[in-house]
Amino acid sequence: MTLEMRPFPEDEDDGTAAARRRFTDSGYLVLPGLLPEALVRRLEPEVDRWVDDGLRARSIASSLDPDTHGAPPLLELELPAHGELLAFPPLLTLLDDLLGCPFVFHHMHSDRHGPGSAGKPWHHDYEPNAGADASLVMVHALHYLGGLTTEMGRLVVLPGSHREAAGKTARAHLGTAEIPGEAVIDRLPPGSTVLINSALFHARRPTPGRPGRPRYFVDASYCQTGARWRPVKPYWRHMLARARELDLGGGRWPELFAERHFTEYAATA
Repeated sequence: MTLEMRPFPEDEDDGTAAARRRFTDSGYLVLPGLLPEALVRRLEPEVDRWVDDGLRARSIASSLDPDTHGAPPLLELELPAHGELLAFPPLLTLLDDLLGCPFVFHHMHSDRHGPGSAGKPWHHDYEPNAGADASLVMVHALHYLGGLTTEMGRLVVLPGSHREAAGKTARAHLGTAEIPGEAVIDRLPPGSTVLINSALFHARRPTPGRPGRPRYFVDASYCQTGARWRPVKPYWRHMLARARELDLGGGRWPELFAERHFTEYAATA
């Protein structure tokens, strides 16, 4: 799965062009300290509330059994700082430069990983679209609010694997084991973001026996327009409607919350 990029004008900033080439070739882009300190300070207590008040658990239950639980009482994007993060202008401007076409918001997750938390096996997060058009790109912005240290565990990615035609769990049997050619990301300052092509294989590798600070983590995903994407939340229409009602993005990104870019929800095994 490769990025279909528009040509750069000759006078376009060399840094932007270089970032686009790196993202196209490797499938990821590290953005140290992208988020301002003031936004990070507001986000962390919202993550605490999301986890400690059972809102995350309720959100998961609503996704797993919507007939019983209905839509959750609160969405991540309804938390003020999370809503601001979703439509953070420097991030969306970068996505516009990288993708070269309009894009739509897909979903957001928020969590706090305690010291010693289990890892997550090798996987990718690419969702299919109705046209089975693999040239259309889905991206995940992985936000590490407190940064990353070796005590928090490691993000490991497999550069170039976004070009493979492989299922999400094709490497899950490897757990979080080392893979030849992998890149390890374990030293980032607070407020850093790693932008990945959602088809890129990656894993969360734990660091057993090493106490450290909790890892505050928020991810948000966005898709190129041009086909109808499969939603992962059964209440996706409610989610997009609330984003429009809250005027997230201020109208600057007209396709960001448009329902026409999605198929109907269908549960997967």
